[in-house]
Amino acid sequence: MERFDLVVIGAGPSGYAAAMRAIDFKKKTLLIEKSNVGGAGITHGALSSKTWWELSREASAFRKNLKRYNIRAPHINYKEIQEEVRKAVQERKSMLEEHMDKLKSSNYSEFLSFKTGTAKLLDKNTIEIMQGAHTEIIWATHIILATGSRPRYLPELPIDEKIVMTSEGIENMEDFPESMVIVGAGVIGCEYATIFSGFGRTKVHLIDKGNHILPFEDEDIVAIIERNMENNGVLIHRNSRLAEMKIVNGRVEYELEYTDGSRETFNVEKALVSVGRVANLENLWSDKVGISISKRGIDNNDTQTNVPNIYAVGDLTADISLVNVGELEGRYAVEKIFGNPLKKLVYENISTIMFLSPEVAGVGLNETQAREQKIDYKVVTLEYSTIPRAIAKRNTQGFIKLLVTNDDAMKILGMKVVGIHASSAIQAVAVLISMDKGIEELAECVHPHPSITEGIQECVRMLMGKSLFKPTALKGRLSCRKCVNSQYEDIVF
Repeated sequence: MERFDLVVIGAGPSGYAAAMRAIDFKKKTLLIEKSNVGGAGITHGALSSKTWWELSREASAFRKNLKRYNIRAPHINYKEIQEEVRKAVQERKSMLEEHMDKLKSSNYSEFLSFKTGTAKLLDKNTIEIMQGAHTEIIWATHIILATGSRPRYLPELPIDEKIVMTSEGIENMEDFPESMVIVGAGVIGCEYATIFSGFGRTKVHLIDKGNHILPFEDEDIVAIIERNMENNGVLIHRNSRLAEMKIVNGRVEYELEYTDGSRETFNVEKALVSVGRVANLENLWSDKVGISISKRGIDNNDTQTNVPNIYAVGDLTADISLVNVGELEGRYAVEKIFGNPLKKLVYENISTIMFLSPEVAGVGLNETQAREQKIDYKVVTLEYSTIPRAIAKRNTQGFIKLLVTNDDAMKILGMKVVGIHASSAIQAVAVLISMDKGIEELAECVHPHPSITEGIQECVRMLMGKSLFKPTALKGRLSCRKCVNSQYEDIVF
C-alpha cells in the first residue's frame, strides 16, 4: 500500500492550490481528480463564463461604436464565439497539466504524484481510488477534501441540459437562442443575462422574486445594472414566482405568479436555471469516517473538520464559493497541517467582482450589510463623471463608494466600484482592511494620471475635508454623509 503525507481529493482551484503549497513543505503529496484538472472553475465556471462575458462586452461595444460611422453591425457567429471559449478553457487546463508534468522532472519530482479516478475514504487514513475496473488502496497521514460543487437542480423543473439547462449544459448549445428565460436573479443569473443580451441575438427574460435583482446589493448599484439590462432588451419579471415550467413542442413554456396574485404565461426557446450550487459529497466517505455535515456543507473550524486529520476547502464548506477563496483555503489548510500560519484565515478583505454591465467590484462591507449589522459609518460617493480617465474613455457611467467607521480613526469598512476598470481599483483598499488601517495611508498615495484609482484618492480627501471638488458644489456627482442609527446626515466641512 502506497503511503503519502497528504492526499488531496479534487484538482479544482482549491485542491490544486493545496497540492502545490504542500510540495513547498517537501511533503509526499498525491492529487486525485476524477475528470478535469482545474475543475468546474475552468470548464463550466469562472474562466468559461468570464470568457463569454469578455466576448459579449466586446461585441456590445463594437455595435455601439459602429453607429459613429453609420456601419451596420456584422453577423455574430455563435460557433466561432463558442470555439474561442473552448480555446480559453483548453489553454488554462493545458497549462496546469504541463505544470504538473514539468514538476515530475524537477526537484519536486519525489513530492508530487497525480492519479485519475474516483476517490472514497474507507476510514480516516485509507482511501480507495477507482478508475473503471481498476481499484487501488492508498494510505494518507492527512487528507484535504476539495471536490467542488455542481449546479443545483430543482426537481420540479424539466432540466434536460438541452432545452432547460444549467451552466453545464449551456456550453453545448448550437446557436444563440432567439429567446431565453433565466431562473434566478443572483450573481450568476445576472451575469448570463448580461452575456446573452450583450451579443444582441437573444431576448432575455429574468425572473426575480423580489422587487429588484441582486437582493444583497445596495440600491444605487442595482439601479445601474437594471437600467443597463433593460436598455439592452432584458425583460425583468419583478415580484414573481415561477409557478410552472414545461417543455412544449421543443420550447419552454413557463407560468409566473406575481405577488398581487395574477398569473401570466410566456414561451421562449431556452431556459437557464441558476439557483445556486450544491457540494459534491455523495459517496465521498464511508459511514465509519464520521465527518460532520450540515445543510450548508461540511462543518469545519478554520478548514479542519471534526476528524482532526481531514480538512475541507472550497465549495464543500459554508464559506464564500469563489475561486480566489477556494485557493486561499487550500493553501491555508496545508499551512495549518505542516506549518504555523501567522494569522487565522479571514474573509473580511476578500475582493469580489461581478461581471455585469458595468462590472462591479467590491471588498469588505456594503451599506446594506453595515445597516444590517447596526454599524454607524461615514460614506462617500464619487461619480465616474469626475474622473479624467473615465471621461477620456468616453464612459462615465459608474461610481466609487467608500465606507469608513464613524469616528476619528475612520477605519475602512468596505468599498464598491461600479464601472470600467472596477476590479483594478480595489486592491489597495483590500490590503488596508486586512491591516485594520484608516484612510490616511490612501490619502498620501500618488496615483498615476489619468487613472480610475485617482477617484479613490478624491474619496479619501472628501472624508478628510480637503478634496479638490467640494460635495456642496457638485451635488449629485459627489456626496459625503454619515449614517447613525440608520439615519443619514450630510457631512459639511
